[in-house]
Amino acid sequence: MLSRVLILFAVISLSACSTNQLMVRASMPIMEGGIVAMNHETDLEMAKAAMPANIEMLEGLLVLDPDNVTLRAYGAQAYYGYAYGFVEDGDRKRASRFYLRGLKHGEKALINLGFNKPLTQTTHDEVVKNLSQMDKSSVPTLFWTASALAKWIDMNRAKPSIFAHMSKAAAMIERVLTLDETYHYGSVHLFLGVYYGSRPAMMGGDLKKSQFHFDRARAINKAQMLMTDVLQAQYLERQRMNRTAFHTLLTRVINLEEPLLPELALVNAIARKKARLLLKKEQEWF
Repeated sequence: MLSRVLILFAVISLSACSTNQLMVRASMPIMEGGIVAMNHETDLEMAKAAMPANIEMLEGLLVLDPDNVTLRAYGAQAYYGYAYGFVEDGDRKRASRFYLRGLKHGEKALINLGFNKPLTQTTHDEVVKNLSQMDKSSVPTLFWTASALAKWIDMNRAKPSIFAHMSKAAAMIERVLTLDETYHYGSVHLFLGVYYGSRPAMMGGDLKKSQFHFDRARAINKAQMLMTDVLQAQYLERQRMNRTAFHTLLTRVINLEEPLLPELALVNAIARKKARLLLKKEQEWF
């Protein structure tokens, strides 16, 4: 009798799990449509107000389907985008918490893709071994997890225990580069442009490599993603103390009037905002 009850309970539990997953998968087109609409948004205040509700909806779907790798990757991307676009320029500690939330989503996705432990509990060599098994379908998870990890590190530069994870982020990005260098308009090259341009040579910096990656990103996105110019100015031109290039890149971002890809409307609006903030620091930095 007891065995029959246990079997019945197991069947009910599995049925509930399947029902939850079906509900979530039926909702995926709505979630994906919301992402498309958000990417087309040109008004930063509207985007800033809308993103928390979208993130909470995503979190609710993950309660129902916690092993959904696609949703976890969306989670990493959403927290990264919200923190980078709307939080870190005014509150680095709060931004750090959001980047960490994004990283946690990415870690859970990676476990479902074959990692044995959370990324921050895995050695560099273990990460490299796991990465060798990743294919093109894992690119969104790898890219947004690495991006969230790198920004979490950036928000906590004074903590060596956190900075030690940077080699893992770089390894993940190198795997993305191998699998699909064009992902998200060549953003993997933006990551590497910042990576090589923002550090001294003794710590792996390489200004020529940085320039190569910014140029490659610009070629892939056909100069439609203005964040390419912003990041080059902020990290590469500042490092090589080229004030003219710094100023030219940022003023181009602000003044460019030619039509750009509508699906890059939000990221380009954020780029313009950041360009204005960076120009205010020009005299201090140079």
